[in-house]
Amino acid sequence: MLEEGLIYLGTSRHPDDTINKPEYLNLKLANRHGLITGATGTGKTVSLQVLAEGFSNAGVPVFCADVKGDLSGLGAKGEAKDFLAARAETIGFDDYEYAEFPVIFWDLFGKQGHSIRATISEMGPLLLARLMDLSDAQEGVLNIAFKIADDEGMLLLDLKDLRSLLINMAERASEIGSEYGLVTKQSIGAIQRQLLVLDQQGGDKFFAEPALEIADIMRTTRDGRGAINILAAERLMSSPRLYSTFLLWLLSELFEELPEIGDPDRPKLVFFFDEAHLLFDEAPKALLAKVEQVVKLIRSKGVGVYFVTQNPLDVPESVLSQLGNRVQHALRAYTPREQKAVKTAADTFRPNPEFDAEDVIKNLGVGEALVSTLGKKGVPSMVQRTLIRPPSSRMGPLTESEREELINISPVGAKYSKEIDRESAFEILKRRAEEAAKAEEEQQLREERGEVERTRTGFQLPDFGEISTKKTTRSRKTTRTTRSRSSGRQTVTEAAVKSLARTMASSLGRALVRGILGGLKKGF
Repeated sequence: MLEEGLIYLGTSRHPDDTINKPEYLNLKLANRHGLITGATGTGKTVSLQVLAEGFSNAGVPVFCADVKGDLSGLGAKGEAKDFLAARAETIGFDDYEYAEFPVIFWDLFGKQGHSIRATISEMGPLLLARLMDLSDAQEGVLNIAFKIADDEGMLLLDLKDLRSLLINMAERASEIGSEYGLVTKQSIGAIQRQLLVLDQQGGDKFFAEPALEIADIMRTTRDGRGAINILAAERLMSSPRLYSTFLLWLLSELFEELPEIGDPDRPKLVFFFDEAHLLFDEAPKALLAKVEQVVKLIRSKGVGVYFVTQNPLDVPESVLSQLGNRVQHALRAYTPREQKAVKTAADTFRPNPEFDAEDVIKNLGVGEALVSTLGKKGVPSMVQRTLIRPPSSRMGPLTESEREELINISPVGAKYSKEIDRESAFEILKRRAEEAAKAEEEQQLREERGEVERTRTGFQLPDFGEISTKKTTRSRKTTRTTRSRSSGRQTVTEAAVKSLARTMASSLGRALVRGILGGLKKGF
């Protein structure tokens, strides 16, 4: 059953219930993406588990989100159970054996795995706007914030960096508006409120350093198996927008960092996006265009993307057309929308003349699926009704102690255990504000010292000894000379005092003259 270059999925059966042939996923075409769909409880998680095991055994690293905790069982050997042995016997899986797989646990909140972080700058304004559900005007202000950070050499690493920059922009709104465009306090206030919500949802844990390095999710073990990276998403599902935005960011990072390699013999990494409808719900056109671009082009980087969701209608047609490998579990068809979903799923398969796919989808049993994979030259194989093989690892979650033990021996534990806070926009803006406040305080002190000095030197009573009592030209010249030496800058009080002094001097002079003349007159 197990063949080099192929992943064994299960065995298809004939409409008369006779076993037909094994169904494989060709590793060389595994980067052409895939889709796993089906109603709750029909076996999607087991199909994902089987694929993850197959890729790991082939030396391909895997990244998947564990929304229910069941995928953690990949880290432990399967437990012998009658129904698993019966399924292996039914499909002729003679090579079936139990095994554990190399897993690395991650958690955005740092509780059930290594902390997984990204920076504000890496996330970018488009994904942040999606994450915070911003309007077009608010997204425009966010773009201006990123541009200012670039122009002024400031790193945006965490939420406090972005908050500080927005506060600074509000203070400089008129200055910024003339160069970058209108920045209103209302838009900044709305963004700040959304940042607070994001903070309360755990964004302060996610937006930090050290940021995740792509190489750390693309590891292989010494025996050549690919590491299975499991993102603990049980708590994360309560913040669905954060969950979907993070996974899209990770896809974008893979797209930007990995080199072009065309179609390799096997993928460099396989990415499973569980609960995929969360990515597309109410997504703006710009975001959908980005998803479509990434999905379409990332296969040339050697990355395969597999969406897991309940309904094929959850995935936009532009993305659905890129998914060549399909595993379709049972769907219910009680409502018009469900009936449309069944028809859509059936129409995406290459028809099999032996059965009606639309009818079979409604009657598939648990652990049974319609399977169509890409064959030679990328042509889809004829759809087959397939019994999915049992997984080799445990079906069900690990215990807390088992998970903790695997976290402790992880090869990346030491690297991501401690958060780093280096100088960025928050520290730079804080330092600028402190320097500006200090400069303003010093200027105020200088002005106060200057005022005190002017007050001390400006208020002096006039020297009455200089007042001449002789009505001669010389005395008037002396008086004018004395006046010319006084300060040209006079306060109102100083001018009044000097005027009073002149009046007193003039009166005194006239009195003395009259007294002298009167005395002379009596003498004659």
